[in-house]
Amino acid sequence: MKYSIIPVTPFQQNCTLIWCEETNRAAVVDPGGDLELIQARIDELGVVVEKILLTHAHIDHAGGTHEFSTRHSIPVEGPHPGDLFWIQGLDQQSKMFGFPRVESFTPDRWLDDGDVATVGNQQLQVLHCPGHTPGHVVFYHQASELALVGDVLFQGSIGRTDFPQGNHQQLIDSIRNKLLPLGDEVAFIPGHGPMSTFGEERRNNPFVSDKRYG
Repeated sequence: MKYSIIPVTPFQQNCTLIWCEETNRAAVVDPGGDLELIQARIDELGVVVEKILLTHAHIDHAGGTHEFSTRHSIPVEGPHPGDLFWIQGLDQQSKMFGFPRVESFTPDRWLDDGDVATVGNQQLQVLHCPGHTPGHVVFYHQASELALVGDVLFQGSIGRTDFPQGNHQQLIDSIRNKLLPLGDEVAFIPGHGPMSTFGEERRNNPFVSDKRYG
């Protein structure tokens, strides 16, 4: 599986285009906005987008979902149903953060822990990782040792938990019990900022390292 990161919105959210080399079929993960930038990357790579995957429903990750899915007539998969209230409040979120007005949507498929999301012939394991939002999910592609973690974990930091229904202990548990055990060599694409590996964060991240919890 290949990937291309496309920073979008004033929050520089890492929208990611992932695709199956065998089929040239692709998914857009977290199309928060700036759809013309996403489309330009799709056209440049010549892939065929078959779906949208969402890690969670904050506006910088999900704001462009309705427009993009309608434009391409493709389904939306994710997040977990725990983020329904965030989806329903997208218009309010747009006003709060100064984004263009966006429309709400209903995912074609809600995701839960243990589900599998496909892109072409590739399979991604779905892990429900609440804490930043109650319905946050992570997509893990075992074959390429790559995880798309949204706003759960960052290089040297972790997601905020001061939003409605955020939970700091849940977030720590999600990272320590679900993500880090996937292996030190697993690279991850966070919702913002540079990539890292679970091993690097396990060793050095002040919020979740073995030094703190070992």
